[in-house]
Amino acid sequence: MHIRKFDFNYSRRMFLEKTMMGAATAGVLAPMWPELAHSADVSKAYPDELLSIEMYTKGKIKPGDVLTADNVDAVKDLLDPVTYKQVKTMSRRINIVESTRDVTKLYPASYLETTLKNKGKAKFGPDGNVYNADGKPWIGGSPFPDAKEANEFTANLTLSWGRHDYSQYAVRDWDIGPDGEVSYQYDFVWAELNATARVDGTTWNNRADLLRLQSVWFTSPNDVKGSSFLNTWYYDQRKFPDLIGYLPAFKRVRQFPTNQRFEPLVPGITLFLSDAWAAGDPMQTWGNYKIVGRGPMLGAIGNKNFMGGSHPNYERPVHGGPKGKSFHDTYMELIPECVIIEAEPTGYPRAPVGKKRTCIDVRNGMYVSYVTYDRRGEIWKSFEPAYAQYSNDKLTIKDVDGKPAWSWVAVICHDVQSNRLSRFVQAKEVTGGYKSTYSEGGIDVYNKYLTPQAIGRLGA
Repeated sequence: MHIRKFDFNYSRRMFLEKTMMGAATAGVLAPMWPELAHSADVSKAYPDELLSIEMYTKGKIKPGDVLTADNVDAVKDLLDPVTYKQVKTMSRRINIVESTRDVTKLYPASYLETTLKNKGKAKFGPDGNVYNADGKPWIGGSPFPDAKEANEFTANLTLSWGRHDYSQYAVRDWDIGPDGEVSYQYDFVWAELNATARVDGTTWNNRADLLRLQSVWFTSPNDVKGSSFLNTWYYDQRKFPDLIGYLPAFKRVRQFPTNQRFEPLVPGITLFLSDAWAAGDPMQTWGNYKIVGRGPMLGAIGNKNFMGGSHPNYERPVHGGPKGKSFHDTYMELIPECVIIEAEPTGYPRAPVGKKRTCIDVRNGMYVSYVTYDRRGEIWKSFEPAYAQYSNDKLTIKDVDGKPAWSWVAVICHDVQSNRLSRFVQAKEVTGGYKSTYSEGGIDVYNKYLTPQAIGRLGA
């Protein structure tokens, strides 16, 4: 018989106390990061009840089960309201798997190593930006791995989105209309190059004034092929990025309003620039950051979500909705501790968004759920990512250091007010021969993908 030393009510009291304190380290039984210095296993920081969905739900849900409308109420408190609604009323199914205890499976290996090496060196300057101890831009990894306050969690998301110095995602997207049919299908490529806050500790091209260059270009279908956009982010998080784009109808590169971040890039898609990594806008163009909740959560973070070996292009089976096409298969597990961060778009007086809530796994500082609300306070959109270390029993994809790669694998973005939904995957390859990769691979990616001239060339 298993004797519970720390039951659910004990953990709930601990999380409530942490939330009321406003600043608290990760872990319940012990601070998590000192434990990780000795072992990658989080078991000493959390009781079994927070690492076993079966124990947490008193046997109502266990690994191998599938969440449906019939049993989802047993874990309603572990889901954001949109995901709960999808399962309860839209015939979505979610596969439940064992909790990940090995933290090394929740990071790119080099990013985790850099985070550990630089732990304790970050600080906020008088201007609200993150700096190294010498007053220069941050030198790489998560600046606040043991984050305690809302702005520290947000800085971890903002400074390095994909947690690689260069990431290139080949994305295949399906946009589902209210009738459940696929109304649009797009292929596009998303590239991001960090100038500062790099894992390799360098400053790209001596541009200490920049945080990142990020571009996106559509390769299919023909009516949007060539639509391309380039964001140039400054390191100073008080400044708006420069946004330029190429639209085939105009046949030229043009400047876009930098606050035009709450609109779809192409017809039908529910993805906005503001949605990227739940931190698609400079940190200080949002404000009133606060922790409004803390506790366990269900999230899609485990290796089961990697489709390598199951599908040649890493695409996913689909189900649910009026026509069985609305949702791709997802594997969720019990995350022992998440924080919920709330913020408001203080730099956008005409923004249609009133606030956002971001749920972040404290073990790796990555968001697992992101929900935006309109100006009336009503839920507008959800943005649900799935992550994986790219390794399973069929296939392992290695990074440049020979370690299993880690990245996002899929997203479900649901506009609940219009009931339009975008689901997209990080594919192996998309139209145009573009492939997903997490290094520059000897290619001059700046001149090829990340300049105004490159945007015009990609568009033409």
